[in-house]
Amino acid sequence: MNAEPTVSTTDFTDQDMSDALVLLHGLSEEAVESIQELTRRLNLRFADAALHAGQITQDQLEEAVDWIRRRALKQKVGIVEEVLRRRGSQRRDLVLWEGPKLKPADPLIVAHNMRHPHSELIRGLCSELLLRTRNQGGAIISLLSPCAGEGRSQLAAEIAIAFAQLGRRTLLVDADMRRPRQHLLFNTENNRGLAEALLDTTSKMQLHGIEDLPQMALLTSGTSPSNPLELLSGIRFEQLSVEWRRSFEYVIVDTPPAAESSDAIAVASVAANVLLLSRANVTPFAALKELARKLETTHARTLGAVIGKF
Repeated sequence: MNAEPTVSTTDFTDQDMSDALVLLHGLSEEAVESIQELTRRLNLRFADAALHAGQITQDQLEEAVDWIRRRALKQKVGIVEEVLRRRGSQRRDLVLWEGPKLKPADPLIVAHNMRHPHSELIRGLCSELLLRTRNQGGAIISLLSPCAGEGRSQLAAEIAIAFAQLGRRTLLVDADMRRPRQHLLFNTENNRGLAEALLDTTSKMQLHGIEDLPQMALLTSGTSPSNPLELLSGIRFEQLSVEWRRSFEYVIVDTPPAAESSDAIAVASVAANVLLLSRANVTPFAALKELARKLETTHARTLGAVIGKF
């Protein structure tokens, strides 16, 4: 009888595998700690201990190994060495913004009127997303659409608000560093945010708390950099994603129009989950088709598609 093929994990450190499994499959901090205890007690590699404990499946392990290999090839460096070099003694915890909490703007109806028909639609969408990510125990979800003016930023904010209203610890990230909007939707300045976190590895992450939503935080885009694609394609963005995933159940990421730059594809590659958005009678079919083609290169999972009718 032929044995099932196994995946070799000897080329990666336990930290490699831990980061990949947290990011891709939502291992909780408690699960990671229990697996680490098992590695010490049984003298196992992290991946083998995770399988032994039933925390992951063989398919999930294979996906994590493939993800690590692809990212290492892309970066032209061993992912482990780079992550550890940057962490060292500089590991930082996420902290909420020290100041008044932000108030969602009036267009974010779901934050102000939970009985409004639009709010019901948003909660219905979130219920679908919960079902489609239930095996991950949460997820990083990137919102992508081909063109500008399709409602992507507002939908990202509304989904994050709805998740927080459901008691899910949620982070909203504005990864559109070209024409950011999340700071406008939450009535705040945009002097410090994702761009600074990607450029300055020595400072703490500063997140905004949201009024009446204790389970939600916002990371604005920050000052627009000259090289957003380079920053979003770098290993620092992957490292931040792992940190977010350990601190939040859901991370909702707003992105620039996919037809105008490759930023959104870089984000989708790391997030591993995509929600597509188009606008009825406006979004060109050819643009949607091209976006779908680009997403095939990322191995990201498309959770669904939303058609706006405004």
